[in-house]
Amino acid sequence: MLATPPPLAAGASSGASGRVGPQPNPADRAVRALADVVGDSRPRVASDASDPAIPVAATVVMVRDGADGAEVLLIERPDRGSFAGAWVFPGGKLEETDRRDAGEAEEDAARRAGVRETFEETGLVLDPATLVTLSCWDPPPRMPLRIRTWFFVAPAPGGPLALSADEAVAAEWIRPAEAIARHGRGELTLYPPTWVTLFELSVHSDAASLADAVRLAGVQRFETVARRGGEGPMLLWQDDAEYDPDAVAEASGGRHRLEIGALPWRYERRS
Repeated sequence: MLATPPPLAAGASSGASGRVGPQPNPADRAVRALADVVGDSRPRVASDASDPAIPVAATVVMVRDGADGAEVLLIERPDRGSFAGAWVFPGGKLEETDRRDAGEAEEDAARRAGVRETFEETGLVLDPATLVTLSCWDPPPRMPLRIRTWFFVAPAPGGPLALSADEAVAAEWIRPAEAIARHGRGELTLYPPTWVTLFELSVHSDAASLADAVRLAGVQRFETVARRGGEGPMLLWQDDAEYDPDAVAEASGGRHRLEIGALPWRYERRS
């Protein structure tokens, strides 16, 4: 499947508690960040996906039913720091207090970190038992900023948003397809893990079917390599026929890649 999202009406809305509006080429930020390192990227080795030297983070996709279908909460980062101006799911790096003991599974510590970070950034209180693991993302080798990130899905809790000024300047409950379409029009900044997550969740019409699909799919692992494609940076994952640089590419081979050199981004996933 070679996928580009369908256009949505420019005035479409899903009940904002913040804003998502036009900015000067904000979607270019992620491309610039990756373009500088594509040439320096090396082939992955088995130890990359569990390298203890890489910081670990957690992010939580909170889901609710809106008037037009399933919605997720995105927050806009301040215009500074590693993900300046990007729209992301709430989350952040693990802290020592998130770990129960040295031998604990990283996923379990990440779940607690996701709950803690969500509360610190949005004021929303989550029950850790409701978090279902969606995916784990490992960036390309040699990127200046490498953070292994666990993504969880959880039903949205009740209560008003109380954004931390240091962590978020705006927030919006939005349909995944609408966020993808706005990014495709150059209206907001998304980084590839957020984009792919939104894209894959956009096929679900309501929160219940989305949650059921996540449980059935199991944990997806995205062990990323970066290449230079015809239009700019391109990210590939394990089931892509060209993931291994020594493999002989076949036209009929599998594809799992995201081309980010031009808008709208193009995501291809087929066996």
